[in-house]
Amino acid sequence: MEIRLQQAAFLAGDELDGFTARAEGAGAIVSFSGIVRDDSGQLSEMVIEHYPGMTERALEAIAAEAVERWKLIDALVIHRFGPMKPGAQIMMVATAARHRRAAFEAAEFLMDYLKSRAPFWKQEHGPDGARWVAAKDEDEAALDRW
Repeated sequence: MEIRLQQAAFLAGDELDGFTARAEGAGAIVSFSGIVRDDSGQLSEMVIEHYPGMTERALEAIAAEAVERWKLIDALVIHRFGPMKPGAQIMMVATAARHRRAAFEAAEFLMDYLKSRAPFWKQEHGPDGARWVAAKDEDEAALDRW
């Protein structure tokens, strides 16, 4: 299991290749990459903040829960912080399991957690200044199924 918080960009293909190479015994690997999107056409950048130490511990705990619950062979969570332009990768989740259902479900579980409960704060910057992004009800509701 690997958890990384970083400011630097990463190449999802390279990360997935490395993850796949070390996932010995896996029959399924699922990956997801989150991208900064500009729904309004006005976004100049998104800034993601976090508390070092606290955020790592929270991500490690939820990834460990996913590994245990779905008997994963491995899990990877990469999440960036700092300023990012539209189109930049924010994060990546990869899960490896003996069977596809476990890999898919664990990846969805991790994504639902990251979207609604992970201790990150997002601020969007545009022509009208900066605004904090509030959690969406549908993201919170997605956790109910787990």
